[in-house]
Amino acid sequence: MKTVFFDVDTQIDFLYPAGALYVPGAEKLLPALARLSCYAADHGVVVLSTMDAHAEDDPEFRHWPPHCVVGTTGQQKPAATLLEKRIIISNAPSEVDLAGIQQILLEKQALDCFTNVNLTQTLVGLAAERYVVYGVVTEICVQFATSGLLKTGKRVELVTDAARSLDDAKAAAMIREFTAQGGILTSVDAVIGPVT
Repeated sequence: MKTVFFDVDTQIDFLYPAGALYVPGAEKLLPALARLSCYAADHGVVVLSTMDAHAEDDPEFRHWPPHCVVGTTGQQKPAATLLEKRIIISNAPSEVDLAGIQQILLEKQALDCFTNVNLTQTLVGLAAERYVVYGVVTEICVQFATSGLLKTGKRVELVTDAARSLDDAKAAAMIREFTAQGGILTSVDAVIGPVT
């Protein structure tokens, strides 16, 4: 079964206490994120990483504090989540060559990654039968990602110990909805095997 790892917004501004829009406890995800990235690199699994890529005057900043501004340290991903052969796909119509690519950095300016005009065609090109989703924030951007992926009709798994929420009650509601729609809950160990 061809698998794609779907890594949602694991960026410095969200993961670290000094980040502009820190998700409490998110730094504790780093070992799990590193394990998933290493496994992907070692087993030929493509990682599609969504990334906020905001302008300094982004409309989203009317609702959220400024974060993940293009060119800032906070917009970057931790080194442990980056694979060697990667491409950036901006939110402008473009032809994407996926040959030999280990990781796709998909830029977005909205909560929903499916607002990137290239995502649907990229998923077609990847031809995955299974999506393994993790990242932040469970009840916001992860929810948009899993909802959109479920609509593809493919198997969608949420790695619960590699995701973090801002509101546990809303995250629990999201997980109930996700499983009711056929989504599967899993763990890092179940996906890649336990640490030996």
